[in-house]
Amino acid sequence: MFLKNYAISMNIGVHDFEKRGEQRVIVNIDVYVALQNSTPTRDQISEVVNYDFMRDTIARIVSRGHIQLLETLCDEIACGMLEHPLVLATRVATEKPDVYPDCDGVGVEVFRRK
Repeated sequence: MFLKNYAISMNIGVHDFEKRGEQRVIVNIDVYVALQNSTPTRDQISEVVNYDFMRDTIARIVSRGHIQLLETLCDEIACGMLEHPLVLATRVATEKPDVYPDCDGVGVEVFRRK
């Protein structure tokens, strides 16, 4: 399962100018779930990992306030994904698309498993 190019505005950064307002951050998440836990037999949301879980986890982390590093954000999201009992592993990428005018973005990607 995945959440692709989820755009959020948040307080993030180590520089003084970054601490004065929100920046756009793009989040991409893959969660790896055993086949038997991602193949519903009754077509019910309770049989799979709900996509809302991914968005809600990000919202909870961001709501705590300013984060200095993309690495910290990435790690916290990955840990949050692994809290779900059906998630076996996750790949999380966080990106700031507006930092430099001469590239599409800068970012961090991690892979974690239980």
